[in-house]
Amino acid sequence: MNKRPNAKGGKIVPALCNLIGTLILLSVIVSCLPVTVPRFLGYEIYNVVSGSMEPKIPVGSVLYVAAAAPEEIQENEVIAFWSNDSVVAHRVVKNKVVEGSFVTRGDANAQEDMNEVPYEALIGRVTAHYPLLGQLMLLYTSSVGKAYVVCFAACGAMFNILAGRLRERRRRRQELDRV
Repeated sequence: MNKRPNAKGGKIVPALCNLIGTLILLSVIVSCLPVTVPRFLGYEIYNVVSGSMEPKIPVGSVLYVAAAAPEEIQENEVIAFWSNDSVVAHRVVKNKVVEGSFVTRGDANAQEDMNEVPYEALIGRVTAHYPLLGQLMLLYTSSVGKAYVVCFAACGAMFNILAGRLRERRRRRQELDRV
C-alpha cells in the first residue's frame, strides 16, 4: 500500500474557512436586521441628518416611527412629519386639536418652529432612536453600499463553498490511500 502523508491542515483549513464564511454571513444578516425587521412590524425608518434634536437624538441616529392618531399625540413627544419634501423630527410643544395642528421645536433650537405642523403632515410618533445606526442605514440604501453588502455576503458563501471542496478533496485522497 502506498500511503500519502496527510496534508498540513487537513481538517483545520476547511473548518477555518467554514468559520470565517459563517461569521461573514451572520454579520451581514445581523447588520440588516435593524433596517429590515422594523419595517415588517409597521415602523417607518428615518436617518437623522441635522442637529436640531441634539443632544438627545444625535446626527447619524436612526428613528423608528410608528403611525399614530394626531389627536393622541401628547406634549413633549417627538413626532416625525413632512415639511416640504423632507422628513423632520421635532418635539411637540402643543397639540392644537381644534385647529388640527402641532406647535413643534427642535431640542437644540432656542425657539419654536416658525410654521405649525398640520395634522395631514404627521407621519407618526418616534418610538425609538439609536445613535450610529443611521450610518448603517445610509450604507444599505446607497448603490455602492448595496454592492459592498452583496460582495461581502458572496465572500462568506465562497468561504463555505471552499470548505466543502477542501473536505471533498481530502475525502477522495483518503479513499485513494485505502486502495
